[in-house]
Amino acid sequence: MSEVDELLMAVHRLSGGAPTTPGELADHLARLKGVAAQWSEVLLEVSEICRTLGGAHTATAAEIAYRRAEESFVELEIAHSSATGSFRRRGPGAGVDAL
Repeated sequence: MSEVDELLMAVHRLSGGAPTTPGELADHLARLKGVAAQWSEVLLEVSEICRTLGGAHTATAAEIAYRRAEESFVELEIAHSSATGSFRRRGPGAGVDAL
């Protein structure tokens, strides 16, 4: 199975129900963060290939896609840290409204 196929399976697993507790939200964000990291790695490889096989426009577009994937990962990392901090402060019995 290719790295992209594994990534697609991970994305598919994420589509199962929405989180309903702060703990579930933190877990969901952690999984999203992992998928974002993998996607970023795939795009980095593609951008490196584009530099040697594609033209200047192809390489630039692939590099921008990689940078955006990295930014997405960083934002999910911030969201996860925030959700984890909220979960710890309020405890596992706190409802979503407590956030």
